Amino acid sequence: MSLSFEFSKINTWVFDLDNTLYPPKTNLFAQIEKRMTKWVMQTLELSQVHADELRLQYWQSYGTTLAGLMREHNVDPGPYLTDVHDISFAPLTPDPILAGYISALPGRRIVYTNGTADYATKVIAARGLEGLFDAIYGVEDADLLPKPEFGAFDRVFAKDGFSRQTAAMFEDDPRNLQVPHAMGLKTILISELPNSSPFIDHQAPDLSDFLAQLLL
Repeated sequence: MSLSFEFSKINTWVFDLDNTLYPPKTNLFAQIEKRMTKWVMQTLELSQVHADELRLQYWQSYGTTLAGLMREHNVDPGPYLTDVHDISFAPLTPDPILAGYISALPGRRIVYTNGTADYATKVIAARGLEGLFDAIYGVEDADLLPKPEFGAFDRVFAKDGFSRQTAAMFEDDPRNLQVPHAMGLKTILISELPNSSPFIDHQAPDLSDFLAQLLL
């Protein structure tokens, strides 16, 4: 079965942001991780080593570092989100080829990230993808619940109102595809690391490569 036939009934396309709409080699998220570690150091009065360990531990356990900080330390999310996303977008460059593929997808196109919608808007602009998406959702739209929690997806998908049976989702983090798959979405992992999880329908190392095949 060809990809174009398999996806012929899809009319909503959900895109993760970081390391999905731009290549991981840009290392953009490393800037955020550094700011997260610094924020944890200052707020919890920890050493850099301990703060970095805690940042990673919370990301692994709760889906985002913020979720762990909120649950374990009652941290106010507002200042944290503003601070950690205050980065340089210089590593990103416009990608007209990707823009052409996304614009050719039929139906509704949305972005859903564990970052903020404001941050996502800036990344999209730096990639030359403005005007291609019908909606941009951040963690604030999920009441600060992070992917991969069921409630996070449920809130955002309900807010958008699309049919889950005719939607597909692109993600670089495999654990963020388990719930969407269970909800009925087609799932595509964008990663060079092989993954045979049953909730991943397709995998490709690069988003443009997959969309090129899909749109043949």
